[in-house]
Amino acid sequence: MSCHILLIEDEPDIRETLRELLELVGFKVETAANGREGLDKLESAGRPCLILLDLMMPVMNGWEFLDALQKSPDPDRAAIPVIAVSAAVEMVDLKARYGCRSLKKPVDIDTLLNMVREHCDVRS
Repeated sequence: MSCHILLIEDEPDIRETLRELLELVGFKVETAANGREGLDKLESAGRPCLILLDLMMPVMNGWEFLDALQKSPDPDRAAIPVIAVSAAVEMVDLKARYGCRSLKKPVDIDTLLNMVREHCDVRS
Protein backbone atom coordinates (compact mmCIF):
# COMPACT_ATOMS: atom_id res chain seq x y z
CA MET A 1 0.00 0.00 0.00
CA SER A 2 1.41 3.36 -0.97
CA CYS A 3 1.79 6.20 1.48
CA HIS A 4 -0.41 9.20 0.80
CA ILE A 5 -1.58 12.38 2.49
CA LEU A 6 -5.24 13.00 3.24
CA LEU A 7 -6.00 16.71 2.83
CA ILE A 8 -9.32 17.78 4.35
CA GLU A 9 -10.18 21.37 3.40
CA ASP A 10 -13.54 22.91 2.47
CA GLU A 11 -12.25 25.85 0.41
CA PRO A 12 -11.78 24.50 -3.16
CA ASP A 13 -9.03 26.98 -4.07
CA ILE A 14 -6.97 26.22 -0.97
CA ARG A 15 -7.59 22.47 -1.30
CA GLU A 16 -6.47 22.38 -4.94
CA THR A 17 -3.48 24.69 -4.38
CA LEU A 18 -2.19 22.57 -1.49
CA ARG A 19 -2.86 19.35 -3.42
CA GLU A 20 -0.95 20.63 -6.46
CA LEU A 21 1.93 21.89 -4.31
CA LEU A 22 2.27 18.58 -2.47
CA GLU A 23 2.01 16.56 -5.67
CA LEU A 24 4.57 18.84 -7.36
CA VAL A 25 7.17 17.87 -4.74
CA GLY A 26 6.29 14.20 -5.08
CA PHE A 27 3.61 13.34 -2.53
CA LYS A 28 0.45 11.40 -3.31
CA VAL A 29 -2.62 13.29 -2.09
CA GLU A 30 -6.26 12.33 -1.48
CA THR A 31 -8.64 15.22 -0.82
CA ALA A 32 -11.91 15.69 1.03
CA ALA A 33 -14.13 18.77 1.38
CA ASN A 34 -15.17 18.13 5.01
CA GLY A 35 -14.64 15.78 7.93
CA ARG A 36 -17.40 13.38 6.84
CA GLU A 37 -15.77 12.99 3.40
CA GLY A 38 -12.46 12.59 5.18
CA LEU A 39 -13.77 9.64 7.20
CA ASP A 40 -15.15 8.13 3.99
CA LYS A 41 -11.72 8.52 2.33
CA LEU A 42 -10.11 6.68 5.24
CA GLU A 43 -12.42 3.77 4.40
CA SER A 44 -11.88 3.85 0.63
CA ALA A 45 -8.26 4.99 0.22
CA GLY A 46 -6.66 3.30 3.20
CA ARG A 47 -4.42 4.67 5.91
CA PRO A 48 -2.57 7.86 4.99
CA CYS A 49 0.84 8.66 6.46
CA LEU A 50 -0.54 12.07 7.47
CA ILE A 51 -3.80 14.04 7.61
CA LEU A 52 -3.78 17.78 6.89
CA LEU A 53 -6.96 19.07 8.46
CA ASP A 54 -8.83 22.36 8.28
CA LEU A 55 -10.86 23.04 11.41
CA MET A 56 -13.66 25.32 10.27
CA MET A 57 -15.75 23.36 7.73
CA PRO A 58 -19.41 22.59 7.09
CA VAL A 59 -21.00 19.14 7.51
CA MET A 60 -18.32 17.88 9.93
CA ASN A 61 -15.73 20.32 11.24
CA GLY A 62 -12.15 19.50 12.18
CA TRP A 63 -12.82 19.06 15.90
CA GLU A 64 -15.67 16.61 15.17
CA PHE A 65 -13.37 14.75 12.76
CA LEU A 66 -10.64 14.56 15.43
CA ASP A 67 -13.16 13.26 17.98
CA ALA A 68 -14.31 10.56 15.53
CA LEU A 69 -10.71 9.63 14.70
CA GLN A 70 -9.78 9.42 18.39
CA LYS A 71 -12.80 7.20 19.14
CA SER A 72 -12.04 4.84 16.26
CA PRO A 73 -12.01 1.20 17.37
CA ASP A 74 -9.03 0.74 15.03
CA PRO A 75 -5.91 1.77 17.00
CA ASP A 76 -3.95 2.16 13.75
CA ARG A 77 -6.48 4.71 12.48
CA ALA A 78 -6.55 6.59 15.78
CA ALA A 79 -2.73 6.87 15.60
CA ILE A 80 -2.58 8.62 12.21
CA PRO A 81 -0.60 11.85 12.62
CA VAL A 82 -2.66 15.02 12.07
CA ILE A 83 -1.57 18.57 11.35
CA ALA A 84 -4.37 21.10 11.73
CA VAL A 85 -4.01 23.81 9.10
CA SER A 86 -6.44 26.55 10.00
CA ALA A 87 -7.07 30.23 10.55
CA ALA A 88 -9.00 29.28 13.71
CA VAL A 89 -7.82 31.02 16.84
CA GLU A 90 -8.92 28.16 19.11
CA MET A 91 -6.00 25.91 18.21
CA VAL A 92 -4.24 26.08 21.58
CA ASP A 93 -5.59 22.83 23.04
CA LEU A 94 -5.11 20.72 19.89
CA LYS A 95 -1.79 19.23 21.01
CA ALA A 96 -3.00 18.47 24.53
CA ARG A 97 -6.45 17.21 23.55
CA TYR A 98 -5.70 15.39 20.30
CA GLY A 99 -1.92 15.08 20.12
CA CYS A 100 -1.79 16.91 16.81
CA ARG A 101 0.32 19.79 15.62
CA SER A 102 -1.06 22.95 14.10
CA LEU A 103 -0.13 25.42 11.42
CA LYS A 104 -1.80 28.81 11.14
CA LYS A 105 -3.21 30.02 7.81
CA PRO A 106 -1.89 31.55 5.70
CA VAL A 107 0.72 28.80 5.86
CA ASP A 108 4.41 29.20 5.29
CA ILE A 109 5.08 26.70 2.48
CA ASP A 110 8.55 25.71 3.71
CA THR A 111 7.23 25.07 7.22
CA LEU A 112 4.35 23.00 5.82
CA LEU A 113 6.64 20.91 3.61
CA ASN A 114 9.09 20.31 6.47
CA MET A 115 6.25 19.16 8.74
CA VAL A 116 4.88 16.87 6.03
CA ARG A 117 8.32 15.38 5.34
CA GLU A 118 8.58 14.36 9.01
CA HIS A 119 5.71 11.92 8.41
CA CYS A 120 5.78 11.07 4.71
CA ASP A 121 8.44 9.83 2.38
CA VAL A 122 8.07 11.05 -1.22
CA ARG A 123 9.36 7.67 -2.45
CA SER A 124 6.65 5.73 -0.59
